[in-house]
Amino acid sequence: MPNFPEVTPPGGRGQVTISDVATAAGVSPSTVSYVITGKRSISATTRRRVEETIRALGYRRNGDALTARPTRIGVLALAMPPFGDRAAGTEMEFFTAAAEAASERRFHVLLVTHEDGSPVTSTALADAVIVLDVGDDDPRVPILLASGRPAVLIGAPGKHRGLPCVELDFEPAGRRCATHLADLGHRSIVHLGPPPEAGVRQLPDLTDFLRSSLETAAGRQVRAAFHPCDASAESVSRCVDELLVPDGPTGLVVHDEALLQLVLAAVERRGLRVPEDVSVVGVCSETHAWYQSGRLTAALIPARELGALAVERAVQQLDGEPVAELELLAPRFVVGDSTAAGAVRAVTS
Repeated sequence: MPNFPEVTPPGGRGQVTISDVATAAGVSPSTVSYVITGKRSISATTRRRVEETIRALGYRRNGDALTARPTRIGVLALAMPPFGDRAAGTEMEFFTAAAEAASERRFHVLLVTHEDGSPVTSTALADAVIVLDVGDDDPRVPILLASGRPAVLIGAPGKHRGLPCVELDFEPAGRRCATHLADLGHRSIVHLGPPPEAGVRQLPDLTDFLRSSLETAAGRQVRAAFHPCDASAESVSRCVDELLVPDGPTGLVVHDEALLQLVLAAVERRGLRVPEDVSVVGVCSETHAWYQSGRLTAALIPARELGALAVERAVQQLDGEPVAELELLAPRFVVGDSTAAGAVRAVTS
């Protein structure tokens, strides 16, 4: 983080200018402008310094700049992190719904999958920006604020507010999951998910789900715990072997789409049946709620609703309509074929 000098904005308290940002960041005003507009390539180190300075000083382009664009391009930019080798059911459902909603409103969607999303936050190629997986103190937020371009955030930007944001509320689904398994007679359940060091983007949402589920389970005298597991066949097989022992948990809650099929396959290889020997609950998209012999009991992430809502809110801003700063969408809990009455399991090692 740079050591910011004392800055007194010329227009009075709160009216920070590009020159103020440039002085504090030790760069030229044109460099700050290039970071905001994306008109020229700036080194990653300089760009981060400017982004941090914008965030620290709270710079935001004034209202006159918002009217600089004479006409619409007809493009909505969608910043999505790269999928890598992980399952992407939620992301693809979101994108499909967003593209359909945009088409209905005569907009095209520009998909950008850079790791940090920096090209899309400042791109001049779109009328508005939709940014996925926004986290606490996300450096993209102050840049978006400074650009003056309409934007919608998907995630939890923490203290950096000022743009419309849609968050997923996982607490009700966590309570519902624990209640469902407790009502079926399960006395011990384990939540499987990625370890914190894995850097999986959904961890903040799953933390809320886990907390509410564990608290509800404790209130029902059900033993519940979290067991980290990497999304590899070897790691999942090892986790299943450690957990599904005599008198072990009879319910598994899987918090990561990349783990779901691996867990189900590992259970089957061990000679166990779902749900007769072990119940499985997923936290996943509808795409991943289907497994070999039926439909999972699951907390379904409302990716399609989220995609359509994000486009609607972006277009409303372009039309000059007021938009709420924060909206919450809760996953829908569905009972499928993967859960049944809990029973003590007799496993032969």
